[in-house]
Amino acid sequence: MQIGVIMNGVTGRMGTNQHLLRSIVAIRDQGGVKIGDGESIVPDPILVGRNEKKLAALAARAGGVKYTTDLEGVLADPAYPIYFDAQLTQLRAPAVLKAIAAGKHIYCEKPSGTTTQEAYALYEAAKKAGVKQGVVQDKLFLPGLVKLKNLIDSGFFGEILSVRGEFGYWVFTGHDAIPVQRPSWNYRKEDGGGIIVDMLCHWRYVLDNLFGEVKAVSCLGATHVKERIDESGKPYVCTADDSAYATFELNGGVIAQFNSSWTVRVRRDDLLTLQVDGTKGSAVAGLRGCTIQPYGATPRPVWNPDIDSPIDFAENWMTVPTNQILDNGFKIQWEMFLKHVVLDTPWVYDLREGAKGVQLAEAGLKSWEERRWVALDPLAP
Repeated sequence: MQIGVIMNGVTGRMGTNQHLLRSIVAIRDQGGVKIGDGESIVPDPILVGRNEKKLAALAARAGGVKYTTDLEGVLADPAYPIYFDAQLTQLRAPAVLKAIAAGKHIYCEKPSGTTTQEAYALYEAAKKAGVKQGVVQDKLFLPGLVKLKNLIDSGFFGEILSVRGEFGYWVFTGHDAIPVQRPSWNYRKEDGGGIIVDMLCHWRYVLDNLFGEVKAVSCLGATHVKERIDESGKPYVCTADDSAYATFELNGGVIAQFNSSWTVRVRRDDLLTLQVDGTKGSAVAGLRGCTIQPYGATPRPVWNPDIDSPIDFAENWMTVPTNQILDNGFKIQWEMFLKHVVLDTPWVYDLREGAKGVQLAEAGLKSWEERRWVALDPLAP
């Protein structure tokens, strides 16, 4: 069966690569999402945006899919029951509310709103309208984190004590011949930029789903690089944070610390690493890989700075084998959502989960501003 999907704002890097080409087009190329003998769900996308030239080029690149600049028109078309939004955050909530009013099922990127109140209002509106609803939580489907979840479920760690996350890389400023890797709006607060808003939404669902719900946060932000060069070659003042140093208290007593930075050079296993320490073992997970050190293989160091260490700390870790081949994480979640819409299969990644991510980002900004711990109140189901 074919199902129409409105895709608004996918001309940006993430929307183009992860949602359109590597998810929707890939699902179409494989013949759809199989739901039974000889039956599949095949998404039929229509691209929506304001720049017709960009839309036409992207539609051709995606194999000649349809496109339009008339959002209201396509929202009125019953052939497209799903609305997906990957616009700038400031534009998301008004468009999603229009789609809900039109009776569309909702799937959107995060942050799902500019404030917790706005994001939670989307959840309430979708719930009242009785439409299916979801938010992207892609990092849960990374092979490295799937391996980590399997270790947790098997009891490998014993009692989990702490989590340490390192994320980021050096984003070039544009002052020389090396091209920048991220758009300029990311570094302007007035345009919705900032790494706290960007990444704490991710860390909320990672922590909640793997280790325990976040109870409180202490966060310090920084704008380490004060000036960058924009897409037209002009310098601009950076008004948003490019680094965040956060500590989270979780239900159950686990403490998590995350450093997130666009001004750091990588000397670790991956762009994202999570170290989990427990009474019976530890693990370090990256985007795709995971290594472990069980209690019985833990070395017993003695502090002596006067000699070279006799222990090679790296060699006492074992690689978790890849015993299942995992697809692109965005594509996996898209397939899950399509099945949820058509078959009403179980689904937990609703707009309330998106609001919880915004809530943590707001709490992180408040903690930075007021230099104190900020507790998180539960959002009503």
